[in-house]
Amino acid sequence: MIRTAPLFAGLAGLAGAILQFAGALKSTQAVAALPFDITLLALLGLLGLLPLLLLGRGWRLSRGLGPPLAACGLLWAWWVVAAAWSPWGEGVADRLPEIVLAGPLMLVLGLLIGADPAARRMFAGAAIWLGAFVAASIAWGLATDAVVLGGQVGADPSRVRVQYQVAGLAIACAAGLVALRATAARGWRMLAWLGLLGALAVGALLPGGRAALLALGATVALAPALRWVLQGRAGPALGWLGLVGAGGVAGLGLLLLDPERAENLATLERLFRPAGGLDSAREILWGEAWRLAGVAGLGPGGFPPAIGVGQDRGLHPHNHAIEALVEGGVVGLLLWCAAFGGALLLALARLPHVAAGRAALILALTLPIAMTAMVSTDLGNRMVWFALGLALSLGVEPEDA
Repeated sequence: MIRTAPLFAGLAGLAGAILQFAGALKSTQAVAALPFDITLLALLGLLGLLPLLLLGRGWRLSRGLGPPLAACGLLWAWWVVAAAWSPWGEGVADRLPEIVLAGPLMLVLGLLIGADPAARRMFAGAAIWLGAFVAASIAWGLATDAVVLGGQVGADPSRVRVQYQVAGLAIACAAGLVALRATAARGWRMLAWLGLLGALAVGALLPGGRAALLALGATVALAPALRWVLQGRAGPALGWLGLVGAGGVAGLGLLLLDPERAENLATLERLFRPAGGLDSAREILWGEAWRLAGVAGLGPGGFPPAIGVGQDRGLHPHNHAIEALVEGGVVGLLLWCAAFGGALLLALARLPHVAAGRAALILALTLPIAMTAMVSTDLGNRMVWFALGLALSLGVEPEDA
């Protein structure tokens, strides 16, 4: 068996990080000005490196991988069947390839990158600096009035559109990884990492993504705590949880002492608006999705026409599980629960059998995306399937590890 060269594995990790956070990178002026699509470039690079990752070494697979992988296969097959009764033919043509073609590919890529030690390390290192780059670029863009938060693509050609949900996700994942490095370092290195963590926390206040801000706090608190717990050190874990909680409350209190400045921070403004940070439109969409689901569902893309908004893909249910219910019916929801719930059970079962640092790193890379998927995005979002692969990678070990 030819051992995979660490160089190729590292390149795969780098390409994987660029692919996973491409949407956030496109919110920056530097990347938006490039004459090529970084998503396509990263994907082509990964496809070239995939055989080297897959065949360059032997792999030991946990038996626990079977049920969630089987559920994923059945889920994708069911969406092909459900396309037969979707009322929106164009929606099927638009959405189905993202689910049944891109979904499996992204899952496999996430699984292999998460399982290979060199690829995993490079992915994590790249994710840190990509998140920092996104935060700094958005801050500079806001200061120079060169970016616009959200809005339609191309609505303002003079300014770059910031996709605030995915930008916030990149920053949240980077912050969780930085927290892991800060809590493992000593001396000036620890202070440097804590400084970067503080800068990322401030950066998360700029784009406007509320779920990403909450995910940042949860990931920064839980990832280091999980590592300490798995190492049998409950004291430091509890102390860190308390420190993060107190620091978050104190920082928020200091910001709110100056309400005018706080209102200029898009994330805080959206979180503390009079409705308490909730979108009534999202609640309406969830209610309609529950009402319309049925046993077999409406089919891919069937939700917008069913609620009378025509062919507006943006009005999806904004909840991964609820969209599985309304598009695939009760059958779709059960398969979704078996796939994603099965991955969660596998990860929990594997925690005692993998290195503490590896488990904490996977948590930092998946928790923000999991939280956001419950209030945003849709079944065609490649980041969710890649994160599912990362979670499942805890059930894969290289034979020479």
